[in-house]
Amino acid sequence: MSLVLPTKKVAAKSQSPRKLIIYSKPKVGKTSALAELENALIIDLEKGTDFLDAMKVQVNDLAELKQVGQAIIDAGKPYKYIVIDTITKLEDMCLPLALTMYRKTPMGKNFDGTNVLTLPNGAGYLYLREAIDSVVKYLDTLSERIIYLGHIKLKSIEKNGKEVTASDLDLTGKIKSMMSADVDAIGMLYREGSKNMLSFKTTDDVICGARPKHLKNQEVVLSEIDEKGNVTVDWSKVFID
Repeated sequence: MSLVLPTKKVAAKSQSPRKLIIYSKPKVGKTSALAELENALIIDLEKGTDFLDAMKVQVNDLAELKQVGQAIIDAGKPYKYIVIDTITKLEDMCLPLALTMYRKTPMGKNFDGTNVLTLPNGAGYLYLREAIDSVVKYLDTLSERIIYLGHIKLKSIEKNGKEVTASDLDLTGKIKSMMSADVDAIGMLYREGSKNMLSFKTTDDVICGARPKHLKNQEVVLSEIDEKGNVTVDWSKVFID
């Protein structure tokens, strides 16, 4: 195939994020909001959908996740969105795979431990990253769009000579960097009065951001509850095509 270099701007292929991470404090309403997203299958790793009406399937380990994936493929990949609830739990589920991968190496063939993270000098985190990377690449094949839900982790940072609390995605070290680089947008969900706000604003205190123009440095009202307790969820400002 001969390469033809462009002579003008090439049009964007998509406006909405294909891969999205949403994280928040517990019980803010991430899963509830995703239950209202049309044609979205929630793969529940934490039994967080027990009290929700949703298109959902519960998964307890990677073997079951592979079974669900194969069923999706066999059905012709019918879902526009696959939701992984949560990516924090997915990291834990990848530990047995990381152990298997390490034991297949010359160094690890005689390893009799049960957790690669006990290896000296943090050597096991390499295999955990590789395990997560392989699972994430598999999940990418199952749907047009993938949404990862995550937990918030509060950490202390120094700002202007003072120690302040910052909000971060609860993933381990370089795994967080790897996932953050791989997705198109990272949003933090937080409650403000009767509204749930999804923020893509990057600050020193909050890890967020987005490549799509309509989300870059923006905040959107994702859901709102009225005086009667009725909840309205609106994804139209996030997924615009």
